[in-house]
Amino acid sequence: MTRKAIVMGATSGIGMEVAKLLAERGWQVGIAGRRVDRLEAVMWSHDGIVCCQRIDVTSADAPDRLRGLIDELGGMDLYFHSSGIGWQNGELDIDKELKTVETNGVGFVRMVDTAFNWFAEKGGLSCSGHSEAVPAHSIPCRIACITSIAGTKGLGAAPAYSSTKRFQSHYLECLTQQARMRHLPISITDIRPGFVRTALIDGSDYPLQLDAKRVAHDIVKAMERGKAVKVIDWRYAILVFFWRLIPRWLWTRMLFAK
Repeated sequence: MTRKAIVMGATSGIGMEVAKLLAERGWQVGIAGRRVDRLEAVMWSHDGIVCCQRIDVTSADAPDRLRGLIDELGGMDLYFHSSGIGWQNGELDIDKELKTVETNGVGFVRMVDTAFNWFAEKGGLSCSGHSEAVPAHSIPCRIACITSIAGTKGLGAAPAYSSTKRFQSHYLECLTQQARMRHLPISITDIRPGFVRTALIDGSDYPLQLDAKRVAHDIVKAMERGKAVKVIDWRYAILVFFWRLIPRWLWTRMLFAK
């Protein structure tokens, strides 16, 4: 049975690369984002990407549009969320902070909950809608989301971005527990990349910038292995391990560039 995936935020960067890679690996993929021209260009250039839908995660009609895309695809085994924004905001521009919260907070919950509820409604069926005579834990229903290593510590240079990424990771942990409480065959992967060369950090001088295609390969591998949390790459995993050890009183006294 062909596996089916929805990729939210596939117009560029990590989302686009993951959509392409899944299609190359034999998945049927539906893609979504705000820029229809880019979605269509990606779809037309890859045979496995079979449908697309304009979805703005900050819009109230986004859940209905997502369900429509799932119907068009003919089901869903994987929901991959790569939609997000953020700025360095040392001047604390309120509009930027609120836009970040609206997208990375409210929009994130709106879309992830829609995917979770869609999976939950399928009950004893496989995610693509076919009967599946296998134990519940082996049914390949998965939600995977791009959060960030920025969510592991508060970053004064990017307050809303850092805080919403922490919120996302915490929310995914809650949904993982809820799935087990409700005996639902839903697995969740929290993907925490370091700095990836995408439009989000275009023009910056961040160190250790990662290639989006390589990151996509690491993400797909983590999902295939059923990882609950994946920090990308190993250098950032070491960095996060050590900065978690820094106490709050010392961390808040550390000065980072704006």
